[in-house]
Amino acid sequence: MRKKLVAGNWKMNGSLAENAALLAAIKPALAGIEAVVCVPFPYLAQAQASLAGSSIAWGAQNLSEQDKGAFTGEVSAAMLLDFGSKYVIVGHSERRSLYGESDALVASKYMVAQAAGLIPILCVGESLQERESGVTEAVVARQLDAVIDAAGVGSLANAVVAYEPVWAIGTGKTASPEQAQAVHAFIRGKIAALDSGVANHLVIQYGGSVKASNAAELMAQPDIDGGLIGGASLVAEEFVAICRAAAK
Repeated sequence: MRKKLVAGNWKMNGSLAENAALLAAIKPALAGIEAVVCVPFPYLAQAQASLAGSSIAWGAQNLSEQDKGAFTGEVSAAMLLDFGSKYVIVGHSERRSLYGESDALVASKYMVAQAAGLIPILCVGESLQERESGVTEAVVARQLDAVIDAAGVGSLANAVVAYEPVWAIGTGKTASPEQAQAVHAFIRGKIAALDSGVANHLVIQYGGSVKASNAAELMAQPDIDGGLIGGASLVAEEFVAICRAAAK
């Protein structure tokens, strides 16, 4: 049976005081449940201090493809490790669309993360125009192929894939459980054609306006192994409910 994993993506939100209250609320409620919080860089030390010894892991929302050097404003994998990070999100749709990250750059970041010992959460997904044009699978395949061609399908044994339909992020729209399952099944099938062992154990998360009210139905789908949660991860009761739905 594949493990279930829920990751909270705080995006550019939070303050020391707000974070302290949120972490204090979710830590006891999620005892024994595998979850991750991916926080803005300045709050990694706070997450480490608060969550050390708990069942909740922490990580970052991005990293540089460079190891070190004259890259002002960038944050390296080694720096993330200094704060006990276990996971890092790569290729989030906002990084791709707002900051122009290409499939090739995402693949580079993915490989740098793995080389350092971090577990990348690789985001893939289509825009509304791409879905309406019927090219969802082609877009997702292209994004996956960039990583597989660069790092090999075996690398996915130490990674998480998150399917995030861009049209369902922050819009209040959510892919139906059937729509989400269809793309998750496509992802698993594509990888199974290359390595069935990797595919069978791969954690594929769904990210797209997951809430406590729809989590149970989404998590019940056979190829949905958890969620990459945005806004709902900033509300303790919502995030806890989602994590508990995934753990059932």
